[in-house]
Amino acid sequence: MQNAALRRVVVTGLGMVSPIGNTVDESWAALLAGRAGAGPITQFDATGYGTRFAGEAKGFDVGDYVDRKAARRMDRCTHLALAAARQAERDSGLDVRAIAERAGAAIATAIGGVKSFEETVIQIGERGPGRVSPFSIVQTLPNLAAGWVSIELGTRGPLVSECTACAASNMALGDGLDAIRLGRADVMFCGGTEAPVTPVAVAGFGAMRALSVRNDDPAQASRPFDRDRDGFVIAEGAAVLVLEELEHAVARGARIYAELAGYGISSDANHVSDPDPSGHNPARALRMAFSDAGIEPEDVGYVNAHGTSTPAGDRGETRVLKLALGEEKAARTPVSSTKGATGHTLGAAGAVEAVFTILALRDGVLPPTINLEHPDPACDLDYIPNVPRELQVEVGVSNSFGFGGHNTAVVFRRWPVSALS
Repeated sequence: MQNAALRRVVVTGLGMVSPIGNTVDESWAALLAGRAGAGPITQFDATGYGTRFAGEAKGFDVGDYVDRKAARRMDRCTHLALAAARQAERDSGLDVRAIAERAGAAIATAIGGVKSFEETVIQIGERGPGRVSPFSIVQTLPNLAAGWVSIELGTRGPLVSECTACAASNMALGDGLDAIRLGRADVMFCGGTEAPVTPVAVAGFGAMRALSVRNDDPAQASRPFDRDRDGFVIAEGAAVLVLEELEHAVARGARIYAELAGYGISSDANHVSDPDPSGHNPARALRMAFSDAGIEPEDVGYVNAHGTSTPAGDRGETRVLKLALGEEKAARTPVSSTKGATGHTLGAAGAVEAVFTILALRDGVLPPTINLEHPDPACDLDYIPNVPRELQVEVGVSNSFGFGGHNTAVVFRRWPVSALS
């Protein structure tokens, strides 16, 4: 059961940059319209690559959020993080500098400033080590997106950066939840960012045979739970949520989106990239999140699945949901993977999908799994194929799993909360 002594945490601001929109509203509208963000790579010449498409943030201009001189000292993943954080700050209506010591940030990433690192290596080869930029290290370090968010917003409370592959931004949400519950902060800017559309990242994931090679039709390439899926679509993006202690939010008259009610975490101890074949360890993370939120599996109304569009991953997650919810409950619980539209934003994925889960609770509309045309018989749950579903639910769950065996789940409750409180 939920511990009544812990401070309650609500969401009061949202920000996002994604392959389907440069704001939360744009991304949500595109998702419900069934638009995919994948297209031919424009950030480098992908001729000769096995995969020549990705999900890029189209039309994104960092100058809308950051001084251009300062932006030259940052990697693109930091640009995306700052945009999402600024959007979330404005959306929340907070005067962050007035509460600086009680406000913190937890911004996650899987691979950090990989674009800057690659460019530095090329520069050494072409021009020698003496021509390397003095900003090359701070552009590359994975924690600097979080650092820049703190610097630009003026937070002086807890500052952390998870680097746990594709589970990272769900863990950042957990960090923020814990910081507020334990009284270390009243407000936390939590989320993730990724800018992996680079030669090494695309070639490396391609060498693992993790990426789709549907080069003739990128928009159809990410097809979670579909029989014909052949890998994920690598994508860039960022999302940031403002988490706030409930009484603090109410006292200032904040608009509340949802309650972040529970968090669960476990590990597989199985393989560096393959999921736990039994499904028991990821299922433990979900059950831990249910317990933390004080709910039962029967209370879950919607699951935003990790659903990357890889053959093994989607089958495995189907098994995980059956273990966590029970076979009968899993069969009648709506589930979708929004990666069909966004592609896989790696360390940002959990935060992106948390935003979508919250909006589903707010609007009473469950987002679809697009490109689900031929369901895989091994993926036999209700995956909301292709069109959104109008259904008001009270509790939404979002899963994220990462290389190395990282398993996470977060539970959101619709605001105002139902009789489950």
